[in-house]
Order: sequence, then C-alpha cells, then structure tokens
Amino acid sequence: MEAIKTVTSADPMWEEIRAGVAQQVEREPILASFLHATILNHATLESALSFHLANKLDSPVAGALLIREVIDEALDADASIGRAARADLNAVFQRDSACSALYEPFLYFKGYHALQAWRVAHWLWLQNRRSLALFLQHRISVVFSVDIHPAATLGEGILLDHATGIVIGETAVVEDNVSIMQSVTLGGTGKVSGDRHPKVRCGVLIGAGSKVLGNIEVGACAQVASGSVVLKSVPAHKLVAGVPARVISDATCAEPALSMDHCALSKVNRELP
Repeated sequence: MEAIKTVTSADPMWEEIRAGVAQQVEREPILASFLHATILNHATLESALSFHLANKLDSPVAGALLIREVIDEALDADASIGRAARADLNAVFQRDSACSALYEPFLYFKGYHALQAWRVAHWLWLQNRRSLALFLQHRISVVFSVDIHPAATLGEGILLDHATGIVIGETAVVEDNVSIMQSVTLGGTGKVSGDRHPKVRCGVLIGAGSKVLGNIEVGACAQVASGSVVLKSVPAHKLVAGVPARVISDATCAEPALSMDHCALSKVNRELP
C-alpha cells in the first residue's frame, strides 16, 4: 500500500478532507490508488481539484493534461475561484442530508464538480477566451448533465443538489447561498436577445423540476415549490407554487436554502384550488 504523504497546510478544510480520505484508504484498500492520486498526493485543495476535474472532463479533443493546465491557470489567476470552491463544498456538507463528510462531494457529487468546472469556464469567458469557455460548457453538459452558460453570474455557497438536468441561461444571476434541486431551468421565454434570464437572490430554495423563465426576480429567501413554472417575479420571503406559479404563503422558514425544507408541498396541496 502507498505511504500517505505528510502535508503541512494552513487550510483546515483541506486537512479535514485529507484526514477523512486517509481513513477510507484503510477501510477500502481497493480505492487506495484512486484516493492517493486524487487527494493524498496533493498539497492543496486547488491542486486536487484541478487534477480531479481534468480527469473527468478529459476528451479526445482536449486531454486531461491540457484541461488541467487551463484549470490551474484560472485558479492561479483568480483566488476567488478557490474561495468559492470551499464555500460550495461547505454548502453541500451543511445542506445535503446524503453528505456525511467533506471529502464525499469533492470526490463523488457531480453537482459540485459541474459548478467548479463552470467557474473555470466563467473565468475564461471574462478573459474573452470564449471558444474555450464554450468548449468547457459543452464538456460539463456531456459529463455532468448540467448546462450553465459561461456568461451567467453565480455567487458562492451554491448547492446544486443531484444536479441532473439543471439549465442556467446566459444572463441569469444566482446570488450567494442558493440551493437548486435537479431538473431546474433558469431560462428565457423565447428568441428575445439581451437580458432575458432570471435573477435569483440570496437564500432562495428552488425545488426539483421547477422552471423559472424570463428576466424576473426571485427575491431573497423566497421558495419555489417543486414542479412550479414561474413567469412573474417572486417577492422576498414568499413561497410560490403551481403552473403558473403564484404566491401561496410566506416561505416555510427564514432561510429556505439553508434549511432545505421541502414540506412546502404539503402546504401547496392544501391551499391550491
């Protein structure tokens, strides 16, 4: 069995991830090579992240080594990408009931992987390297079933739970500490150009299968019940549901994105005609 390298780090999150993975090496030796290559051989979270994402995004057109060079370039140039990666990781750990350790989303949760790869594509877009940004968007969509335009604006502390089928359009804005479930679309309403996608403010929870369409605002700490079609702006701290969605009540709690309380469905069933 490979020896575990000793790494001195001022990053408590990275140390916690390494410690958890070292335990898994002992418990599941069949994964030892994978865990060493992906986590234990790296001194920093950024190094491990670029290695892991590059291997997932590998393609005949652009191999893992070339993709890793691009990811490393972005991480070196913009420290906010690494900061956001940590905030997103903490969001998954705190909000996803299926997550019991920080290393789990880092290694295995495709919503987390898609979001971090998007952050690199977004950096490329801002550098006017748009063809490469769009290439990464394509690879993210193929590999993770998540389609986020590289020009969109996303904050930190974002949870893409399960993630399959999430679509976020070019002029969409998602602020900090938002939770989005699978099969959610933040889209436009037709072929109109310009600013045409939703603006999702801090603390919002968007339930599975919901479609939020047009240049509308979902106010801070609002809640969109699963399966809703939202065509009008949603006031802050309100719960909307239905097709088309309408305000049902106040949100189920002060910070829906953090509580992940989907019991709104029972309220919807009682109150919708």
